Amino acid sequence: MTESYVAAVDQGTTSTRCMLFDRAGRMVSVAQLEHHHHYPRPGWVEHDATEVWRNVRQVVPWALRQAGVGVDQVATLGLANQRETTVVWDPRTGVPYARAITWQDTRTADLVADLRSGPHVELFRSVSGLNPDPYFAGPRLRWLLDHVPGLRERAAEGNALFGTMETWLVWNLTGGPEGGVHVTDVTNASRTMLMDLRRLTWDQRLLDALDVPALMLPAIRGNAEVDAKCTTLLPGVSIGGALGDQQAALFGQTCFDAGEAKCTYGTGAFLLTNVGDQVVESTEGLVPTVAYQLPGQPPRYALEGSIAVAGSLVQWLRDSLEMISSAPQVETIARSVEDNGGCYVVPAFSGLFAPRWRADARGVIVGLTSYVDKGHLARAVLEATGFQTRDVVNAINADSGQRLTRLKVDGGMTANYLLMQFLADVLDVPVERPMVTETVCLGAAYMAGLAAGFWADLETLRKNWHLAARWEPHMEAARREQETRQWDRAVERAYGWSPS
Repeated sequence: MTESYVAAVDQGTTSTRCMLFDRAGRMVSVAQLEHHHHYPRPGWVEHDATEVWRNVRQVVPWALRQAGVGVDQVATLGLANQRETTVVWDPRTGVPYARAITWQDTRTADLVADLRSGPHVELFRSVSGLNPDPYFAGPRLRWLLDHVPGLRERAAEGNALFGTMETWLVWNLTGGPEGGVHVTDVTNASRTMLMDLRRLTWDQRLLDALDVPALMLPAIRGNAEVDAKCTTLLPGVSIGGALGDQQAALFGQTCFDAGEAKCTYGTGAFLLTNVGDQVVESTEGLVPTVAYQLPGQPPRYALEGSIAVAGSLVQWLRDSLEMISSAPQVETIARSVEDNGGCYVVPAFSGLFAPRWRADARGVIVGLTSYVDKGHLARAVLEATGFQTRDVVNAINADSGQRLTRLKVDGGMTANYLLMQFLADVLDVPVERPMVTETVCLGAAYMAGLAAGFWADLETLRKNWHLAARWEPHMEAARREQETRQWDRAVERAYGWSPS
């Protein structure tokens, strides 16, 4: 009997990857290509959606060739994507009207400020679960409608489609201008400020408040109900599942019960905790969001804390300051000292995300003395991710009324053992990393595989999760409290540097 596999595409912030997984949830091949970032103005961050689609067309067959697998051995395809990144295109040609505006982009700050001071702020919060913020996709769509010449007219004619990146990929995979399917999933739709978080439908009141034509919007589907087949690249293969990348990681980490949490450490860091089948409204600066929805079941919800800068801070140390030649070198240099030497780095390069949500903040380095050397600075760079994670965990504990007892981690930064130990120390909980750390792709594969019957149920997926490493907290409580107080003081110095 010929073995079959599940393919998964992770369309991420810096690259696009395709992976193949077997029935045990083991990765059997991976192919990856980076795409360009465009920075036309300060605070603007764009991607070329056409380049991204071109990269998908390269990495999928590459991954199949590595594994010696034919298209007929692919049981189904799952998709995960960088969330909130917004693209609008012409359905007649498949050509985007502008570059995709990424989740890191802050150009909608003035528009969002007007929304926050306007009459609809409570409507957005109560219906979508989201307070207006430049982070979300809806304001980006409105910005494009306002600034791309002729776009609003094209939208009124039905000649402009909106989507986040999974929508763009599904449309292209299913035929593009020749009958491409225009859909999104509930997790991505929940990040637009346009969806009713409880009813899982577009809300006309929200559309009116943002002046967005409903004709542009994709149909909303459950995560395992994309109900489409590829006509290109993998002809005849079903697209079994689609999720936003962080929800995919939650699913890949098998956090199926309320109270289970994961944090993915990549360009940014994203901590999600499963809160069950009811929305938990946050008073602590977290984002209520759809975790996932399985066929025939009510949605599961999560609370999320998003950290804008994590791995990208190490990249800044490498590329902008040229203090290191490779990202792994930061751990070697940081281990040359015992502590941060009183130095703290607050990486608010474009404001602070959860739980503080300060768009006026900018990056600062505090506590510099002649004693501080590059080892202390490298250590402070790593510790910034730990301190930001603690801020989010404290908010989750307050909102949920329960104390987090362990944190599952994944992503590229988990290869840094010094950072993982600091996380355990500053959080005062065990930190666990699974054997398969590419949990975004794995979660997309799991969702698609469930839809296709490749895996039987959630319990089967749980059995695939295996512990690779565990870090126990060792820091004394008095030192932990002192360090976090100093961090809070450093963050306060970051406020007010930008008028936005």
